[in-house]
Amino acid sequence: LRGGSRTFLHSLTEKTHAKMRIALLTRNPKLYSHQRIVESAHERGHEIVPVDYLKCYMNITSRKPELRYLGEKLTGFDAVIPRIAASHTFYGLAVLRQFEMMGVYPLNESVAIGRSRDKLRSLQILARDGVGMPVTAFANDTSRTNDVLDMAGGAPVVIKLLEGTQGIGVVLSETPKSARSVIDAFHGADIAILVQEFIKEAEGTDIRAFVVGRKVIATMERKGADGEFRSNLHRGGTSSKAI
Repeated sequence: LRGGSRTFLHSLTEKTHAKMRIALLTRNPKLYSHQRIVESAHERGHEIVPVDYLKCYMNITSRKPELRYLGEKLTGFDAVIPRIAASHTFYGLAVLRQFEMMGVYPLNESVAIGRSRDKLRSLQILARDGVGMPVTAFANDTSRTNDVLDMAGGAPVVIKLLEGTQGIGVVLSETPKSARSVIDAFHGADIAILVQEFIKEAEGTDIRAFVVGRKVIATMERKGADGEFRSNLHRGGTSSKAI
């Protein structure tokens, strides 16, 4: 994402040849990735203003949409870079949509972020475009648990929360009995889940690709910790450059 932001800033600079005023939507501007975005903007002569999106409030009017932050109107911005935490997706996207209504150019559009935060919608889009992925099943009716497991190829299966991040809410069920128990427990709590084929051959390794404008600009291979099927860095995994 850092690379995407740098490319975005460079492309806009090439087109406008002028100083821009950019809003950086963030809860914590001191994070390393946010500081690098700010540095990149300053290197190119732009003004960039960190904005805590949870402290924004808005006037939703058809002809005069307005955003305020700490008592001041948010005006005069040319672009907005959203860095919205998964736990604050709903309100963060509302603020971003307000910027869009005001004619401010977004690095990532609200619709795109909403799709990326919804695992089911993301997988449906990938499937529609012919991208290969593990067999995935989704259902609301708990009486069809056995059918769902069959659709996913049978145990072992990976069970995922629809809105989980950083490997949280991802469970490996190695037997049909444990899979049914986990599925029934989630459904009993009215929590939406996906049931996915377990790719044992991956051995806890995957590749992340960073895409800007349909072009892969960087890749990263992640490998899970010993004995861990999840490759997430937050779960103790490691990363290296992938070729």
